[in-house]
Amino acid sequence: MSKSGALDLASGLGGKINKVEVKSAVDEYEKYHGYYGGKEEARKSNYTDMVNKYYDLATSFYEYGWGESFHFAHRWNGESLRESIKRHEHFLALQLGLKPGMKVLDVGCGIGGPLREIARFSSTSVTGLNNNEYQITRGKELNRLAGISGTCDFVKADFMKMPFDDNTFDAVYAIEATCHAPDPVGCYKEIYRVLKPGQCFAVYEWCITDHYDPNNATHKRIKDEIELGNGLPDIRSTRQCLQAVKDAGFEVVWDKDLAEDSPLPWYLPLDPSRFSLSSFRLTSVGRMITRTMVKALEYVGLAPQGSERVSNFLEKAAEGLVEGGKKEIFTPMYFFLVRKPLLE
Repeated sequence: MSKSGALDLASGLGGKINKVEVKSAVDEYEKYHGYYGGKEEARKSNYTDMVNKYYDLATSFYEYGWGESFHFAHRWNGESLRESIKRHEHFLALQLGLKPGMKVLDVGCGIGGPLREIARFSSTSVTGLNNNEYQITRGKELNRLAGISGTCDFVKADFMKMPFDDNTFDAVYAIEATCHAPDPVGCYKEIYRVLKPGQCFAVYEWCITDHYDPNNATHKRIKDEIELGNGLPDIRSTRQCLQAVKDAGFEVVWDKDLAEDSPLPWYLPLDPSRFSLSSFRLTSVGRMITRTMVKALEYVGLAPQGSERVSNFLEKAAEGLVEGGKKEIFTPMYFFLVRKPLLE
């Protein structure tokens, strides 16, 4: 089961980073980002270090707030957040036509929440690819507790350089993960390479929409806040992502920003105007309590120095996500289903 208590949160803060080095890791991470004067080129050239620091620093907060699946979801009226997250994952499995016995790759799998859900839903064998050691350690333990260690596993590797043979997998998916790639074409080409001919790749991408204006200072600030709080080198547009996957060699089956017709806004769990007991820790009140708790834990030495700053930049990200969603300049669920041609 996912870690849920205050001491669980404190013990996981910093991930695999030595606890006495967490504060300096926060310093280095923040300097990468435009919100603190960092440059996109530096984020892209140092993406492995930046993303690894981010997930070492942020994973414990994610697991404490979100559970095992760190992503947003299209949501129906009357549907709980947890139900919508599961349905969002099942939707990928259905779009990919997953069947028992298929060998599936989850690119950028986090601690494996979607991997476990999709494996159980479709009776498939799912391999989770992740370059963060702390998340893989947590994922393996959660797989063991779920009883699926025999059919699902994790591989530590960079998704820009996957350690798999060509034409290995029957299906590939990514959930809000390939947005960390410094070069989308290069990332999609690697996915293309390891996917069997005639098979499909499905993805939810974080993107800026056509409503985004790069000359609008408010839009630029929101984009900087999202990049800072989510370990992103850049946020690409929906058009850029679609062109990149075509340039990688895929045929587009269909694509859509699923946020456009979601009955409930995807950002609702983070919206300060909304309150929910079922997802209390994600609400503005819940996040305020978490920040206060982390500050106290840091003060008494149960959480490493720098933990409060991580909480603060995650809060800044939440504010940017809500504002970006309300202005319709950002989406976390630009979906596309693409196929690798039978004949290349």
